[in-house]
Amino acid sequence: GRRPEDLTLLTVTKYVDAPVIKELLSFGLQDIGENRLQDALEKQRALGELKNKYKWHFIGSLQTNKARQVALNFDLIHSLDRMSLAETLNNIGEQMGRPIPVLIQVNVSGERTKHGIAPGELGAFYEAVRKLPGLCAAGLMTMAPFTDDPETVRPVFRELRLLFERVRAEYNPGPEWRELSMGMSNDFVVAIEEGATIVRVGSAIFGGGTEG
Repeated sequence: GRRPEDLTLLTVTKYVDAPVIKELLSFGLQDIGENRLQDALEKQRALGELKNKYKWHFIGSLQTNKARQVALNFDLIHSLDRMSLAETLNNIGEQMGRPIPVLIQVNVSGERTKHGIAPGELGAFYEAVRKLPGLCAAGLMTMAPFTDDPETVRPVFRELRLLFERVRAEYNPGPEWRELSMGMSNDFVVAIEEGATIVRVGSAIFGGGTEG
């Protein structure tokens, strides 16, 4: 029941190289997801001017000391998960003269191995982030537990959608608040059913061992 134009297939390319990325254009795939800065920069250099035909998403945990390079070389950061990073990115955005688009990462599942703020902290965190002129909070991201049965993680995706809608209702963020990044190769169908606007898919495109 979703419109294809409302969805972004984010191609996770951390295990493939630049020649493979070049081939993606012929399939209409222009959104690239990388979680390792140096690997991504090498691929961008190898692509040359062709890199500008893609929208680059940073989907990994972001260290503060790498924030500037990521802000300069990526179009959307999926992993804003702490206030110190928000303040660093805000300073960079102000220096660049444009707000940096970010997604707030929420640890809906509560797994200790996952990054992200707790669901109960989202309102206060968003309220602080929206006051930073160097940032543009565009939505939320989460990573669900890996499972062979996607139905078991449906509640994770549903809760993120409800959190997204709560922010929209309570804070009236405007049209820039539009993205729900959730779902990977094993569970993207359920994520789309629950409201995802961006799904991060690697192994379903390239084969096993290439997930993001």
